[in-house]
Amino acid sequence: MKTIPRVLPLFLTCIAAVSMVGCKSQTSSGGGEKLTIGLLPKSKGNQYFVTCEKGARLAAADLGAELLFDGPTNTDPAKQNEIVENWISLGVDVIAAACENKDGISTALKKAQQAGIKVVTYDADAQPDARSFFVNQATEQGIGDQLMDTAAALTGGEGEFAIITATLTAANTNEWIKYIKERQAAKYPNMKLVEVKPCDDQKDKAQQETTNLLSAYPNLKAVIAVCSPGVPGAAEAVKQAGKAGQVKVLGLGLPSENKAYVKEGVTQAVVLWKVEDLGYLTVQVAAAVAQGKLQAGATEFDAGKLGKLEIQGDNVLLGKPFVFTKENIDQFDF
Repeated sequence: MKTIPRVLPLFLTCIAAVSMVGCKSQTSSGGGEKLTIGLLPKSKGNQYFVTCEKGARLAAADLGAELLFDGPTNTDPAKQNEIVENWISLGVDVIAAACENKDGISTALKKAQQAGIKVVTYDADAQPDARSFFVNQATEQGIGDQLMDTAAALTGGEGEFAIITATLTAANTNEWIKYIKERQAAKYPNMKLVEVKPCDDQKDKAQQETTNLLSAYPNLKAVIAVCSPGVPGAAEAVKQAGKAGQVKVLGLGLPSENKAYVKEGVTQAVVLWKVEDLGYLTVQVAAAVAQGKLQAGATEFDAGKLGKLEIQGDNVLLGKPFVFTKENIDQFDF
């Protein structure tokens, strides 16, 4: 029998290590191998996450890291779990996840941590023990307050309003809705929330749900959409019903997807943050965590071209929400 060269057992050992944890120790410690970052969106066809990916790839290029971008074609928590499991098998260095189901994905993310993979979240959080940091586009209260204040300003602080959300299980939208309700109760007693309807992050379904709301509540004064496809969907329904201006439309969305409705006067306000910057910041944070440069207790983070940003607890904050209106929306191209 031939003698097996000494190099072969070493090669086989490395293969075994890759199958378990991807020979991650060299990569994570900055030992010369390219850092591999898995970026998980809620749904990869959503323009919001397409814009996130654009910023994420800029950051990956700045850092010399490899970015894997994959997610469900539609909002599907089970599919998110499958992708995390695949990345565990591949042995990526760090996973950055926008969580569709906070509880559902946390088990998979904890499994990734146990395999030596660092985990951060962005856009929508997991359970705190399932990740190191949450890259927060703005505080939940800041977003909820801004949406409610804007709706009140548009309606004179009176009348019925409804909410179009993504899904009833989405952690971030539920937090925003909680603060919308609290703000309404505290500051706008003459306004009434009549219903919260999910659109599953689909414009067509948002349009249909809004059409149903307009029929069920003839005195409806405003529709607040807390997911990006919901804003143009609600606007189209209001437009088709001939109630532009009569029923105010506002919500969280991309300027590019809402510009026509804003200019027509169908949508009065779009509230958001710079989404490309969110993707950029997420990859910067993910890389810093994987390399041990960002650790618990930090109070600020040097985010490359974004400068130094505040950390509150385990939340890295991008900034405050911004209101896009007919007067300023042309200044933005995302």
